[in-house]
Amino acid sequence: MGNGELSININQVLVQAQAADDAADWSLLTQYLQQLILETDSQHPKIVKNREYLLKLALAVLEMGDFQQRWEITKVLVQLQDIAIPPLIEILDDAEIEEELRWYAARILGEFPHPDVIAALIEVLKADEDEELKAIAATALGQMGTIAITPLTTLLKESDTRILAVRSLGCIRQTEAITPLLSVVQDPQPAIRVAAIEALSNFHDQRVPPVLVKALDDIAATVRRAAVMGLGFRPDLCSELNLVTKLQPRLYDFNLEVCCAAAVSLSRMNNNDAAKTLFQVLISSPTPIPLQLEIIRALGWMNASSSLVYLQQALNHNSSEIIWQEIATVLGRVQKPLATEILLEMLQSKHPATKVGSVSVKNAIALSLGQLNYPQAIEPLILLLADTDASVRLHAIAALKNLAGETAQQRLQELAKDTTLPLDIKQGIAIALAEW
Repeated sequence: MGNGELSININQVLVQAQAADDAADWSLLTQYLQQLILETDSQHPKIVKNREYLLKLALAVLEMGDFQQRWEITKVLVQLQDIAIPPLIEILDDAEIEEELRWYAARILGEFPHPDVIAALIEVLKADEDEELKAIAATALGQMGTIAITPLTTLLKESDTRILAVRSLGCIRQTEAITPLLSVVQDPQPAIRVAAIEALSNFHDQRVPPVLVKALDDIAATVRRAAVMGLGFRPDLCSELNLVTKLQPRLYDFNLEVCCAAAVSLSRMNNNDAAKTLFQVLISSPTPIPLQLEIIRALGWMNASSSLVYLQQALNHNSSEIIWQEIATVLGRVQKPLATEILLEMLQSKHPATKVGSVSVKNAIALSLGQLNYPQAIEPLILLLADTDASVRLHAIAALKNLAGETAQQRLQELAKDTTLPLDIKQGIAIALAEW
């Protein structure tokens, strides 16, 4: 009885699907096909009997539908399995049809680790002129896993397919991909060396770290940067390979992007030696502002006990408002008492950063204090309400609300009754209560 009812439902949906096809209503047809393929038993006799017909309807949506409909019908075509392969390969091979349709065919074929599919995708890498299609085909091959490694290794021998083959191998997170990737780390083309190093960096394999260390001195900045970033993901090897010492020279690299990458990677070492190395560059006068900002963020990310102390010291080694503001901003992301103490000291010690005119710095301090859950910041934030700049007052109000809304409001109401307060703070409190 249950199967009979299901058969009747399938028959009804098949009729509705045919009507949607006749009306060229691709959205509705997609819904019916999803019901038939994704929401019922794919081995039901009615489904099995009509698989070729369902494939025809799904291909009609793929050919005629819009972006969203094509995206949705992809799931149906994947569930139809091997019978979908020949028509999809036919679409892929047809250089005369719409580019986007071929892109979708390549993406869907990536779900089928089948020899015919591999051959078709490799042919795209070898001969097609559509660079985006080649990139999609390379990704599709990478999705197939170890079955694609041998044909991709063959493509490494040809200069015009090597880069795409490397990128495909990089998508295969299996140790079998390491050997072919290692074969191109000395390739004459920097782009290929970069792709190989980026791919190898995903593997925790003893053959990889020596390659990354050697690439730190590569003539191409893009390769050095890739090596720096790859080693940044291996803090477990910090002591064994002495990575702080090896990464330090890259903080002085001729290429600023390499320097910034080195700052990030050193922060991932997460120890006091790395923090000290970063601090020394931060307070060096020749260090460009973008690198200083990256180092400040790097020190903020670290859990090393000295990293916040170095940020505190940096406040007195620098006279740049941009640097002060960044330090204040970064401290707001560090949920430690010392971060609050440093921010409060900036407000209360008459640090140059908070003198009249340093509006952006005071705003950053207020914002950060509002993000840190320490009630001792309430009184200093209330004092900021007396600032002559409206934006500072607004930032202080927002911080008080965020930090301790009800408690702060009660404290403001108490202070509003104090007739001995200076006029500027009384006015600031009145504005704050009106904004609450």
